[in-house]
Amino acid sequence: MVIGLISDTHGLVRPDVAAVFRGVDLILHAGDVGSRDVLAELELIAPVEAVAGNVDPFELGLPPTFAREIEGLTIRVTHGHELGSPTPEALASRYPADIIVFGHTHRALVRRIGRTLVVNPGSAGPRRFNLMPGVARLTIGPPGARVELVTLVV
Repeated sequence: MVIGLISDTHGLVRPDVAAVFRGVDLILHAGDVGSRDVLAELELIAPVEAVAGNVDPFELGLPPTFAREIEGLTIRVTHGHELGSPTPEALASRYPADIIVFGHTHRALVRRIGRTLVVNPGSAGPRRFNLMPGVARLTIGPPGARVELVTLVV
């Protein structure tokens, strides 16, 4: 199974997201979505599950976090702002899961903390903090989970 990971769109879906996510089975959005239009545009690519970020309007009705099992692995999705400045170590300590997907920092990273794979796909929305926008592709299957970070065209 291939899952598109995206965060911090802040109301913008860049045109190359569709190409990067072509063929994914599911899209997980780690918050700061920005609007229903973002979710609708992503739904044209694949089913979307999303959490609320610290700047998302209450009207979006998104949960603060959720966990779901996919092919025997537990995936926790959160924006991370509930920890202030989230770190992979703090997230792994708070949420027991095989994979944790978060956003908020706008910095892409993949880190293993013990048996937990922690992923921040970076910010896919308007460019901020002199960081390149990005997303990630998570592949689950033998021999486990692997992540590819993808930089988006500015």
